Amino acid sequence: MHDPSVLTIILNFRTPELTLKALDSAVREMEGITGEILVVDNGSGDDSCEVITKAIETRGLGKNNRVRFKASARNGGFGAGNNFGMHAGLSDGSQPDFYYILNSDAFPQKGSIRNLLKFMVENRKAGIAGSAIRGVDDEPHQTAFRFPTIAGEFEGAVRTGIFTRLLRNSVVPLPLPEETVRVDWVAGASALMRRRMLDEIGLFDETFFLYFEETDLCLRAARAGWETWYVRNSEVLHEGSSSTGMKLWKRTPKYWFDSRLHYFTKNHGRAYAAGATLARVTGALLWRTRAILSNRSFGDPPHFLRDLVTHFAGNIRRRPDHVAATPLTKPLVEESK
Repeated sequence: MHDPSVLTIILNFRTPELTLKALDSAVREMEGITGEILVVDNGSGDDSCEVITKAIETRGLGKNNRVRFKASARNGGFGAGNNFGMHAGLSDGSQPDFYYILNSDAFPQKGSIRNLLKFMVENRKAGIAGSAIRGVDDEPHQTAFRFPTIAGEFEGAVRTGIFTRLLRNSVVPLPLPEETVRVDWVAGASALMRRRMLDEIGLFDETFFLYFEETDLCLRAARAGWETWYVRNSEVLHEGSSSTGMKLWKRTPKYWFDSRLHYFTKNHGRAYAAGATLARVTGALLWRTRAILSNRSFGDPPHFLRDLVTHFAGNIRRRPDHVAATPLTKPLVEESK
């Protein structure tokens, strides 16, 4: 039996310095693992390509194609950029056994990639394995979740203890796991994916520009019988929101609303999407009433609730009702596995 191979994909969008820091961590953690590292520029349109290619050459990282660089001509979003890298494959034209996707602002710690790989090799039903992630301030990040539901949308918006207790099995963010555990979906900042699973279900749905794409992929995997796991002994530091600017949002961008609506209509149908939106609005109104009475901040970006309702009303009829969970791209390889 051959050693399993891994293609690590680091997606850059206008963060060349952070990308090189992530690359340094990945090079160290890929030591002794069969495979390669591919840095993909996602249509940055700045000096990213020059900065990264020069650094790879200067540091001698490109020897034996251990580290490569490819530039996508367009910024199609997170899923499209990673799909571009996965289709590129290994330098010899073959495809690896596993793909490891790593954010440009995420830094694998000692043993992180190897521990993900070991878990996947030992658990053949696992299609996706995500890391335990903490911030550079050492605070843990929420990266293990349940699938979004109508009840989960209401609970997340109402933010009141009694409803959280009543709907505890629908709360989307899971309690921070203290050990390796099976979950519904994991964040895509650091995740290992089995190629055989992707051959079966397809790659990321490129309709999602940003957000909900990994949720959708994990749901499609689950419907095909594959498992998603949170692997506690794979630890990664994550700066967070460096490419998206989420921390600085003054208003929620349209692509977030687009992704949310596409997720619900694609996977559950328009009626369910309407129910999920109504639940979120109802929960938000209850929370806002409570916040006003207690002189608290709403905690959402400005105009969030109005933007949510306006976007839903203007776009729901344009979305096809319930798209079956079928592959959205050609398999990486044509022959059966």
